[in-house]
Amino acid sequence: MANHKSALKRIRQSEKRRIHNKYYHKTTRNAIAKLRTATEKAPAVESLPKVVSMIDKLAKKNIIHSNKAANLKSKLTKFVNSL
Repeated sequence: MANHKSALKRIRQSEKRRIHNKYYHKTTRNAIAKLRTATEKAPAVESLPKVVSMIDKLAKKNIIHSNKAANLKSKLTKFVNSL
């Protein structure tokens, strides 16, 4: 266990950020999965910009790597275009 006041605060902050990041990462993963299961083009085209925006926000906050974000966006765009 931490012995310093600052270390205790760091533990509290880390846990709070971990839960926050986990929520946004999971929400984005669910949105990606929903987009990948789309069978019609119109709703997929409509939801693609929202999902891409979510991915960009994760990359900006270093929740996911920027290269992974680029790969996800590319694959999703190709999928939507192929519908």
